[in-house]
Amino acid sequence: MSSRGPESIQELRDAIAGDAALAELHAIAHRCGAGDPAHDVAHAERVALWTLRLAPRVEPRTAIAAALLHDNVNLPKDSPDRARASELGAAEAFRILPGLGFSDAETACVAAAIRTHSYSRGEAPTSELGRALQDADRLETLGALGLCRVLSTGTRLGARYFEAVDPWAERRELDDRGYSVDHFFTKLLGLCDSMLTPEGKREARARTDYLLGFLEQLGREIGVPLPPARRGKTEV
Repeated sequence: MSSRGPESIQELRDAIAGDAALAELHAIAHRCGAGDPAHDVAHAERVALWTLRLAPRVEPRTAIAAALLHDNVNLPKDSPDRARASELGAAEAFRILPGLGFSDAETACVAAAIRTHSYSRGEAPTSELGRALQDADRLETLGALGLCRVLSTGTRLGARYFEAVDPWAERRELDDRGYSVDHFFTKLLGLCDSMLTPEGKREARARTDYLLGFLEQLGREIGVPLPPARRGKTEV
């Protein structure tokens, strides 16, 4: 492990296993994410690795703790309290971290990053850790992982892949609760512009291009090409 922290998933797992407090946070992430592939412990590990990459000046142990706890309150996407999940998660961080030896300053830093990372909450993070955690979490919704997540989440919510007659919503309102492909246009293709770190922006652009490639291929397969107006066009 370098002085900047783990540089691979295996190094990250080794670092967590060698730290009793991080191991306990890893166990919490495992319990909280059980049954949800979009928010499981592997997701938390990937977010930790990218948080470290995007916040090189943050103490690695603090960055890992924030990532492992960022989904400790995970409410369904259709829950009326969805926007409060990160607020509740921050409160849990205040409850958990002092008992594991984290200082008041470390706890407050982690809790603030957790509170502001959420897309649903819409609060802008003010710290380097908060910006990195938000970007790292949003990267998971793009690229190959993002494609897996949007389809699996749509299935869990009972959505179809796309609307057969007007798949690109050129003559109807977008409905991402009913059609998974609509979610690309209500949210995913616009996320690149919301990234807060330079490296996060570069990675998000590459992953967004991957999603556009998928949509173009889908258009070829269903015989309805992706219209130019839908490339990068979102409601947000």
